[in-house]
Amino acid sequence: MIGVDWGISSMRAYRLHGGRVSDRREQPAGILTVPDGRFEQTLRECVGQWLADGEDRVLLSGMIGSRQGWRESRTVACPAGIADLAAALTTVPFDGAAVRIVPGIATTDADGIPEFMRGEETQIMGTDIGTGVACLPGSHSKWATMAEGRIVAFATYMTGEAFAAIRDHTILSRQIRDRDAQPCDDVFDAGVARSAESGGLLHHLFGVRSLGLAGLMADAEAGLYLSGLMIGHEVRAALQSAGTVSVIGSPALSALYVRAIVACGGTARLADPDAAAPGLAMIGEQAAWN
Repeated sequence: MIGVDWGISSMRAYRLHGGRVSDRREQPAGILTVPDGRFEQTLRECVGQWLADGEDRVLLSGMIGSRQGWRESRTVACPAGIADLAAALTTVPFDGAAVRIVPGIATTDADGIPEFMRGEETQIMGTDIGTGVACLPGSHSKWATMAEGRIVAFATYMTGEAFAAIRDHTILSRQIRDRDAQPCDDVFDAGVARSAESGGLLHHLFGVRSLGLAGLMADAEAGLYLSGLMIGHEVRAALQSAGTVSVIGSPALSALYVRAIVACGGTARLADPDAAAPGLAMIGEQAAWN
């Protein structure tokens, strides 16, 4: 089977045998970069050799199943596990192989506001948490609560996208000049610590500028401080239950989240950043391909 984690900025394809990755491909061919909806051609360019070698089942997850993707897939409601996802796959016409898209998951928060995820559900299943909490950092970070292998609740935080917008399109962009500054734990920690103080995020954001104006923080430190500040606010809002948080994502960003979770009084561990691969394999094993 071929499994593809196809998001906004990239696609990662895995050739899976017995639930294990035997080969992989990665391309900067996220759904927003595919011209004129040429998703079928893009997929063939990525995994064509595997198809030629006889693979005839392809399982896709992620934003490829969104309105901006190849075909909008349905969503299943929380609580949802592997069997629920496998039973609700969306079929995509494709010559030479059976192609299916994993559904997203939908729920509402405590105040009745809708929540959606696409792609993270497959990564979470691949981590095999069982019962606990998963955090998936990114443009739209997800925090999911698991019980007996099923996602029972989750919440989204636009931390990554908001960070980029504030860094690049506010007055702070004049201060955050060194985008490639070396990481400094103390600077990041200071931002996380500030998130616990009074005033709220909007007040704290202006503090990035005022600290620079007062000569209390170098411009080269401003970006990392801002990152700590925003991640700190996210973690304090999301970290509500006891137990270890499994952080699933790119190693560098996940390490910052682990550091922030610990600083905010929680415990955390780094999970496999390629968790989508075993997740796709397990969903594929339970899918009806005919």
